[in-house]
Amino acid sequence: MPKLKFANLSFNDLSEDILCNEYQPDHFPSLKSIVLNATHITWRNVTRILKLLPNIEELHLSLNDYNDIDLRDDDGKLLCLPSVKRLHFTGNHVSTWTTIKKLGQAFPRLESLVLADCPVKSLNTVQSSELYCRSESQSESSEMDSESAHDSFRHLKFLNLNNTLLATWNDIDELAKFPALRCLRVLGCPLYDDYTKHERRQLLVARLPNITVLNGGGEISFEEREDAERAFIRYYMDKPESDRPERYNELIRVHGKLNPLVDIDLTPERRIKVAIIYNNQIQERTIDVYQTVQELKQKLENFTNISAGKMKLFYSNQHMKHVIGPESMKFPNKQLYSYNIRNGDEIIVDSKNNK
Repeated sequence: MPKLKFANLSFNDLSEDILCNEYQPDHFPSLKSIVLNATHITWRNVTRILKLLPNIEELHLSLNDYNDIDLRDDDGKLLCLPSVKRLHFTGNHVSTWTTIKKLGQAFPRLESLVLADCPVKSLNTVQSSELYCRSESQSESSEMDSESAHDSFRHLKFLNLNNTLLATWNDIDELAKFPALRCLRVLGCPLYDDYTKHERRQLLVARLPNITVLNGGGEISFEEREDAERAFIRYYMDKPESDRPERYNELIRVHGKLNPLVDIDLTPERRIKVAIIYNNQIQERTIDVYQTVQELKQKLENFTNISAGKMKLFYSNQHMKHVIGPESMKFPNKQLYSYNIRNGDEIIVDSKNNK
């Protein structure tokens, strides 16, 4: 099947041994993506299949009840497949980062990794005596066998840790050390139990200078990052020095020591008054900044006679509108406070039918 590019074998029982002796790697030269979700395929069978796919780029191994990772072939040789760029590993039972690192060592050019719903408790690692993949220069230096969380994921750009068991801010600080990481999803973790949604976003943005897209939506703006970093300084400034993370001192060098606030509250004002503008009509409304863009569209249907699905919204900062113009509110699930909307700002309504 030389022209086959995509194969989905999900929900087929592949737990029995698969014999691949009759096939050669050149039988599947075009196959780029294979989906093996909920197949209970063994690691030995995974390795056998992957050795037949020299150009594979995307691999799905979700919901296979894995407790460990063992990518050895029948001869005991450790797999190394640089072609794999994207790996989905959702809902498996692997709980330690030492084990997760084996994926990065087997797929050293990995750019996207989904670990949602895995019970990963920490990014702490211990020295491992087994290395899955090394370049010649790495093999020459034992110093490369580090214990850092990121050393096996140096090309990783996207990471999904939703609904894992991360419980300390130290793990978040480790994510800031991943050299190529730019997009991160990290919702539903025990770490956030004592924080509001707004507080945890500000604390995450401030701790993660490398991340440009956090938990979906648009890119983190310069204004949001600066607000988050200043709030972070104020959050920790009255705490004992021993409780301050390293990031606190880094941000002090950037922003300086800020004036203390009597009552530190990272929560935005919940209800604000804005001007809703549609054609030549202007209507002042008090809105809840915790609602989403989609929810606001639904509430504006009667005013504009435009259905929410055909409506476009733009946010205009009253002080900056003559400099930067309106900002498109194009992400329906984004909450309004993330645009830093203030009293007196404007929301402009338009129809998608207007070109």
